[in-house]
Amino acid sequence: MRTTQLCRSKATALLALVLAALLLLPATAASAAASGVEEAARVLKQGQVYVDPAMTGRFSAADAAALTARIRTADKPVFVAVVPASEQYPAQTVARDLRTRVGVTGLYAIWRGEEFKAFADPAAISPAAANSLAGAALRAHPGDINGTLNDFVGQAVGQVKGKGVVASSDDGGVGVAAIVVPVALLALAGTGVFLLFRRSKRRKEEEAQAALAKLRVVVDEDITAFGEELDRLDFAPGDPSADDAQRADYAHALDCYDGAKLAMGRATAPEQVRPVTEALADGRFALATLTARREQRPLPDRRPPCFFDPRHGPSAKDADWAPVGAARRTVPVCAADAARLAAGQEPEVRTVETEHGREPYWNAGPAYSPWAGGYFGGGMLPGLLVGTMLGSMIASPGTAWAAGGEGYQGGDDSGADFNPSDFGGFDGGGGGDFGGGGDFGGF
Repeated sequence: MRTTQLCRSKATALLALVLAALLLLPATAASAAASGVEEAARVLKQGQVYVDPAMTGRFSAADAAALTARIRTADKPVFVAVVPASEQYPAQTVARDLRTRVGVTGLYAIWRGEEFKAFADPAAISPAAANSLAGAALRAHPGDINGTLNDFVGQAVGQVKGKGVVASSDDGGVGVAAIVVPVALLALAGTGVFLLFRRSKRRKEEEAQAALAKLRVVVDEDITAFGEELDRLDFAPGDPSADDAQRADYAHALDCYDGAKLAMGRATAPEQVRPVTEALADGRFALATLTARREQRPLPDRRPPCFFDPRHGPSAKDADWAPVGAARRTVPVCAADAARLAAGQEPEVRTVETEHGREPYWNAGPAYSPWAGGYFGGGMLPGLLVGTMLGSMIASPGTAWAAGGEGYQGGDDSGADFNPSDFGGFDGGGGGDFGGGGDFGGF
């Protein structure tokens, strides 16, 4: 562990040294001509930190290099701009303009004059969380750009989803202006970037395996529960009273069970869990159809599983439900939970293990999004999970749910395809109007 930490500190120090050297090199004529938002966006796409020349007296090239190294080490889509309060950076549009020109889904922090605010794509981090982090950092370091930005970045990189950008080698760079890079310095930079890339890749692989291990416990419970349902089923395909349609339903349910077991056994990444829960939902609907045929009832419509616990099977109806202290919402529920709600009782909720003990799955964090995505798909959950930890994986209106493998995620090149309302303006609040953090953990 001591050796690993030493290697990390050396790699970070190496990259900081390289970036500081780059920032001290003369600017090219092209960069001298460029100015304002256009130049800031060009540099942010290269190195994720931009400092306008007018602000270098308060935030130096060395400060920018160290901050850039910190962001690069974390490998997160965090972008920081330090600019003056001038017409080149219009208060009401600078955030939106930077986001449009950079074109990467992520978290954007802007120090403008004496104000500091953060703006974000929900696929990377919720805008409310970004605002709270910015406000807290500014209040902890009033007037101190370096202290505020390092505090903010230190907190943000642990919460932002996605990966950082890879710097281009054709032009541009990190910090005050475009630079001319000597061959020897390029070699040194390449060594530092390689070390950071290798460590980042290893860390991502470890995080993915940890997430898969959590999912495996929950999915194995689901597979076992479905297998027990099949064992309890009083149906013999060879019985003279069984018809071909019933036998087809039963065979399909068995195929779904076997397919789910096989797919989970082969899963090597969290996103490969979604087809498993899709198969389980399909198998349970086949059993519901078989039961209706045997009881000579109308065949059920295909509905999503019970929101409170997908193991309850397909939902029977939609019901209004309000968590304590939150607005009412309509959720799909099984007949048993519908009866409990009608009687004023609590539904039977699926809980999973967390570091704080067992919690409802929607409060257990984004690791469970592939599991829920297989059961519910990407279209219906935004309204169900607003305000939950799992709900933080849902993109803004007009984009797809991240767990579905569709839409943009943090670090993606999304161009101008984002929600403009998430990138507002400066109103003189200086970051102090973002609130005290709020309750982002549950409904």
